[in-house]
Amino acid sequence: MKGVVLDLKSIDNGDIDLAKLKAVIRDWQTYDSTLDTDAVSRISNADIVITNKVKLQKSHLELAPKLKLICIAATGTNNVDLDTAAKAGITVANVTNYATPSVVEHVFCLILALTRKLNQYQTAVRDDRWQKSPFFCLLDYSINELAGKTLGIIGFGVLGKAVAKLAEALGMQVLIAARKGGKPKHGRTALEELLTKSDVVSLHCPLTPETQGLIGVEELALMKPSAILINTARGGIVDEKALFNAIQSQSIAGAGVDVLSEEPPKHGNPLLDVQLPNLIVTPHIAWASVESRQRLVDEIAENIIAFQNGMPRNVVC
Repeated sequence: MKGVVLDLKSIDNGDIDLAKLKAVIRDWQTYDSTLDTDAVSRISNADIVITNKVKLQKSHLELAPKLKLICIAATGTNNVDLDTAAKAGITVANVTNYATPSVVEHVFCLILALTRKLNQYQTAVRDDRWQKSPFFCLLDYSINELAGKTLGIIGFGVLGKAVAKLAEALGMQVLIAARKGGKPKHGRTALEELLTKSDVVSLHCPLTPETQGLIGVEELALMKPSAILINTARGGIVDEKALFNAIQSQSIAGAGVDVLSEEPPKHGNPLLDVQLPNLIVTPHIAWASVESRQRLVDEIAENIIAFQNGMPRNVVC
């Protein structure tokens, strides 16, 4: 069997052990990245294809007659035309829950950096303000503890539950958002009420037609002026212009964002136009610890082994 990896550099930066993956089949062709124009030629003779973000649409799959298995190196499946794959008898498998510890830690990295005013105090030291202080410490920026504060979680799957667990360990109260437009459910709080009560709002829902633009001008206006927004889910869930305006006008205290509506943001983004000390933007790395990426690669290998044994796992079509 011949295997092709279309965008290895999006998974491995030379710090991952690929031995398990290489052992499942002998003939691998790996590419650091793949343009849309190159996709057909690279998969045309492959039996197995691994893709992280390279799109495999109808026009690609129809010209890959040998293709039997597509392994998505992620949980999301929107980069593969599942209908065409199913009609062609191609199995598609993804990987779930491999990045939970990494994402949860990044969420609290952002929360703590914002609530402890890390950016502002680092700048103060670089500007010699501590060195010139008459006191042993600087108290230029108010620092807040998380204990006793309220965390509102929107999206209560595996990640949302893991974030809630750590929040409770830090002494926070947790509110869980009810699905917008859904039936009332015990233990859930209406979105509008959650936004007004939370000191921190963290997003963990998928990007769907229902969640597109879920947090916009009206929702941000409901938040406390002292509250912060954390988005490690998907960029399109938040109206980015509205978020920028809310931070700049101080109608909310700040935001930590790991995802944008366009990635990479080659055409600009309002959250990147001006550097604000209470806005932290990271380049979609919440998931990307070495341990997380190693689990991802090992799970892909297990998906291939299971397929070879006639017992495919993590099948999405």
